[in-house]
Amino acid sequence: MSRIISCILSLILFMGVATTIKRSLADGRHLESAAEKDAWRELMQRTPYPYTAPIPAEISTIVDGIYVKLEPHTAPPIPCRRCPDYKPAGGWWKISLHKGVFRIAHPSSGWKSLGTYAVSGQRIKLFNDPVCPDLTGTYRWVREQGSIRFTVVEDRCSAGLRARNFTHIPWRSCTSSAPEAAGSGRRASPEVCGQR
Repeated sequence: MSRIISCILSLILFMGVATTIKRSLADGRHLESAAEKDAWRELMQRTPYPYTAPIPAEISTIVDGIYVKLEPHTAPPIPCRRCPDYKPAGGWWKISLHKGVFRIAHPSSGWKSLGTYAVSGQRIKLFNDPVCPDLTGTYRWVREQGSIRFTVVEDRCSAGLRARNFTHIPWRSCTSSAPEAAGSGRRASPEVCGQR
């Protein structure tokens, strides 16, 4: 009898946790765990290696900021020891563009990378990425309503997965002060951006 009661209590607890997670994802809210915050802090401390080009001078660019996106879950995650880099897995993604250095992470899987970038007008070039150290990716970028959207010009990194990941959906700004972004709900929440 106590075994049955224990199983029922475990099931109730599991259902409560599952419902909370489902509501959180449905509402677009996600509170970063301490481990995710620590991994992001660690990534922000890392410096890219100059594989094919020197590290750009530390000069602010027009695209600088922290951006996030929520990729839809299209299928249950499949555990793997070596998943393809830049695979647009479901869940939150986060990218920092800061003075010529980009850092990108998928906190729930622990995947992350970094590299360098250069902006020229409406084009951005990505290079010195350890995932594809010999390749440069070129994109067009545009800001729209508190988001940044990338369109690929050319990028073969990770069999085209980096291009798909960057361009699939817009990245919402964590740092935008645009009134239309804050008023429309298009600005990412502080919880998602790791600001709380």
